[in-house]
Amino acid sequence: MTRTTGLPAHEEPAPRREPAPAAREPEPRGSGSPDSEPRESGPRDRPRPRVHRAWWVAAVSFVALVGAAAFRATPGVFIDPLHDEFGWSHSTISAAVSVNVLLYGLTSPFSAALMERYGIRRIVSCALLLIAAGSGLTVFMDATWQLILCWGFLVGLGSGSMALAFAATVTNRWFIQRRGLVTGILTAGSAAGQLIFLPLVALLVEGPGWRTASLAVAVAALAVVPLVLFVLRDRPEDAGLRPYGAGPGYVTPPPAPPGAAKRALRALLDASRSKVFWLLAGTFAVCGASTNGLIGTHFVPAAHDHGMPVPAAASLLAVIGLFDLVGTVASGWFTDRFDARRLLAVYYALRGVSLLFLPLLFAETVQPTMLFFIVFYGLDWVATVPPTIALCREHFGENGAIVFGWVLASHQLGASVVAFLTGVVRDTFGSYDVAWVASGALCATAALMALVIRRRPETEVVVRT
Repeated sequence: MTRTTGLPAHEEPAPRREPAPAAREPEPRGSGSPDSEPRESGPRDRPRPRVHRAWWVAAVSFVALVGAAAFRATPGVFIDPLHDEFGWSHSTISAAVSVNVLLYGLTSPFSAALMERYGIRRIVSCALLLIAAGSGLTVFMDATWQLILCWGFLVGLGSGSMALAFAATVTNRWFIQRRGLVTGILTAGSAAGQLIFLPLVALLVEGPGWRTASLAVAVAALAVVPLVLFVLRDRPEDAGLRPYGAGPGYVTPPPAPPGAAKRALRALLDASRSKVFWLLAGTFAVCGASTNGLIGTHFVPAAHDHGMPVPAAASLLAVIGLFDLVGTVASGWFTDRFDARRLLAVYYALRGVSLLFLPLLFAETVQPTMLFFIVFYGLDWVATVPPTIALCREHFGENGAIVFGWVLASHQLGASVVAFLTGVVRDTFGSYDVAWVASGALCATAALMALVIRRRPETEVVVRT
């Protein structure tokens, strides 16, 4: 009688005189059927590759996040050219940016639920197409409502569907070990996109013009779509594998129930009963306010106010992206080893101190003190993401990615409000000094909030259905 071992082909015992493996009754792939035998090693009928497929999925996800981040490099560089050509005020242009970052955050939790239901490839491909459409159509605009439609709604919805909840979903599905490290690497994809595109966009704005820069962003987003469609896979089971680091007792989680929007709202309702959720949402709102809303949107025009050329200011912002790569990956490594709450407190405290000194550092040329700020702020830019995702996973279990999507919504709400209010501050006072100091105070508050978050007892059940 033939006995099936359930081992991969390269781990089978010595060859026997039995019917070829093809003659055996195939085991259902990734079905999780209760009628099948318990799955210990997952559906695997082929030798293990030298590099686990999870790392290739992470690499493609990183590239997709780079492509989606192309537009994130444009608002700060476009504010002055749009003001000069159309006469629109800083607060008006900032309003379009506010709509963008707000929808970016509000879309994120629903996109995480949609990825659970319809798959990563479909959602990510549609998101990249929306970003390309929104950026490309701006070349035809001549009214502020068109700016809000393209920048705010189209790009906001597209980039929101490619938000950091995407990184959390990929990490949760494909990795059991090294989750903190992978989260840091994927989070750095946005920084890498800023690093690549910001100097290019600034040069295009100064040369051929902002319309050429918009088209370049659209092409960059479109170029990633084929890679996503042909390489990315939704789950390890689709490739006949277990997640990276999964032990012999790993069991594939059941598929998500129908109703992505209902699941996202239910996850919010469950999480909102926890004080931890509100502390995470509050701290992450400050994170968004002090990064995307403040520095990401207004650093370039603020430096230009002090006589610094736009390409030079944009290059400094790109250097922030360079050190963000290092800081975020390092933060992921730290998150695997240290208390995530204390990491958050340190990150916010250091960020607040640096913002208090920023008004003293602007000059017509790049000074060593400004370079020190850029390096320091870059290392801290989104270092908050890996420990925040880890805390969502720790406290909310299988709903951790969706809950993080809601926490990210608060991040973008903070960014949206501060992006608009900082434009109002500039129009009212003629400078940005008040905004820098106020954001520094907010960061100090966030550091205290992070220390209040309690640890979850390991014996407490975290999975919610």
